[in-house]
Amino acid sequence: MATTSSERTVAVREIAPARPTRAREVRRARRGESVVGMLMASPAVVLLVVFFVVPVALAFGLAFTNARLISRRPARVVGFDNFVQLFGDPVFWASLRNTLYFAAVVVPVQAGLALVLALLVNAKVRGRNFFRTVYFLPVVTSMVVVSLLWRFIYQPDGLLNHVIRAVSFGHWQGTDWLNNPDTAMPAIIVLSIWQAVGFHMIIWLSGLQTIPPELYEAAELDGTSTWQRFRFVTWPGLLATRTFILVTITIAALSLFTQISVMTQGGPLDRTTTMVFMAVRTGYEQQQTGYAAAVSLVFFVFVLLVSAVQRFVTREKD
Repeated sequence: MATTSSERTVAVREIAPARPTRAREVRRARRGESVVGMLMASPAVVLLVVFFVVPVALAFGLAFTNARLISRRPARVVGFDNFVQLFGDPVFWASLRNTLYFAAVVVPVQAGLALVLALLVNAKVRGRNFFRTVYFLPVVTSMVVVSLLWRFIYQPDGLLNHVIRAVSFGHWQGTDWLNNPDTAMPAIIVLSIWQAVGFHMIIWLSGLQTIPPELYEAAELDGTSTWQRFRFVTWPGLLATRTFILVTITIAALSLFTQISVMTQGGPLDRTTTMVFMAVRTGYEQQQTGYAAAVSLVFFVFVLLVSAVQRFVTREKD
């Protein structure tokens, strides 16, 4: 039965109030989702504020004072005196050189070795899961335990010198690796690469498995060699992965501390003193909290600059 115009008008009036109600329900649901999201994110935000924002703010404030860890005298503001003393401190420049030296060697070697291992375990060969586990095992071992183990290996009567004497038939007796200024840092570099290469191998491996197999099949049909497939298929496909690995290895290398604290305590002759170790030793052993805060602040700015340069160099170009 046909409806009249008056009946249609009444029906529209009855339906029209439902639209604002529906809009209010959508807004109410969105507000509820926002509240739930904030509640779920609040633990992470609290931890970030307590363990990052507050320490950085305290370090920034203490860097301009003469505060000590244990002192009856109240701290007073000394301006830029800590920074003037820091930039005139030969130990600081030695720690900066050692940190850069360690990072310059570890970053390319560890990243390259991890990529080689990832390519090997990514191949469809028997026993690859076993090798993945073996390569990753040092990563899950405590760095303190690993450092203690390698300290025994590097001793004058340790395993490494025994192997050297056996291989050279007694012609070379080895050396005291950790007490020799020329070999202390290279010894720690070898340990660090061995311990962490498995972690970055897993990251490379995850990146390799995101590359579509169809690209390799098309490259094989075109008659490309193994090197050409790596250069034009694998390497471009790992753009995001290699940027992440470069940043993480660099930050970890610049933050070198545990191996130094356990194995050499910054010696011999400050050849293994790093910026982080210097800050901890100054703040806790020498109790110069304000001076240690200045070291930490300079280190923080230094890491930011290095990360910014890396991000600019590895950015995706149009």
